[in-house]
Amino acid sequence: MKRKTIVIALGGNAITREFEEGNITQQFVNTRRSLESIIELLGQGYNMVITHGNGPQVGNALIRVEETRHLVPPLPLGVIVADLQGGMGYMIEQCLQNKMFELGVNRQVATIITQVLVDKDDPSISNPTKFVGPFFKKEDVKELEKKRGWVMKEDKGRGYRRVVSSPIPVGIVEKDIIKSLVDQAIVVIAAGGGGIPIYIDERGWKEGINGVIDKDLASAVLAKDVGAEKLIILTGVDKVAINFGAPEQKELSELTVSEAKKYLKAGEFPKGSMGPKIQAAVNFIENGGKEVIITSIEKTARALQGTEGTRIIKG
Repeated sequence: MKRKTIVIALGGNAITREFEEGNITQQFVNTRRSLESIIELLGQGYNMVITHGNGPQVGNALIRVEETRHLVPPLPLGVIVADLQGGMGYMIEQCLQNKMFELGVNRQVATIITQVLVDKDDPSISNPTKFVGPFFKKEDVKELEKKRGWVMKEDKGRGYRRVVSSPIPVGIVEKDIIKSLVDQAIVVIAAGGGGIPIYIDERGWKEGINGVIDKDLASAVLAKDVGAEKLIILTGVDKVAINFGAPEQKELSELTVSEAKKYLKAGEFPKGSMGPKIQAAVNFIENGGKEVIITSIEKTARALQGTEGTRIIKG
């Protein structure tokens, strides 16, 4: 019997948690905790791809770049994303291997540095809006824009930050390699941080773009490319809710694609939080996927059993 394939999108905030310093020891502890429910799914025989975010980690990396500009050449954002794919992939891979060894689960794990194709004419490239890196004072903005060629915007009430493009992912360069590994029952860690954004130039060459890709949107593309039946998006809430934070907040156990689109259009799911996750779910199902589950790490196993989380289905 052919194994079913699932893609699990793990949030970067699950690895570096809010109100923690985020040192490497804490990151390893959090990663081990995050993988406990994932191990259960491997024990059930699923083929699996794990993707992950890198929001807190890429912010820290950019601070390191800024603080050492006078000592070493700065790195472009695409290379930082590639570095984090390797570093975070190693961390997730090793934690997974150790947990599997402990539980007697005999599966191999591989991390794939992943390039993600975007449209070089994507509107976000000429109008960047994605905040990255440290905060700066208003009086520093003009000099930063002039000397470094950055686009700076105010992050309301918090200071001024660099903004970069966040183009829509349209393809996974390494999709055939990833699918080949998945078909051999190898657990693959891929598209870390949404992947390294690249485009194809007039020569047919691949070239990097100084931006970041939404991890959930990239996960939906990857899930389609590897023929996954399910996409599981792990986040900070147990269920998707409408009227979030208001007295009339309502948690949803199930959503159809048409309902999800209606709520997206009504502004129920903000662009900076739940919006991309819902859009990723819609994209995946409209491209042939069967089901998306959005839930917290702690509720993953029960969500797959249908007793927790939010299921998004056709309709």
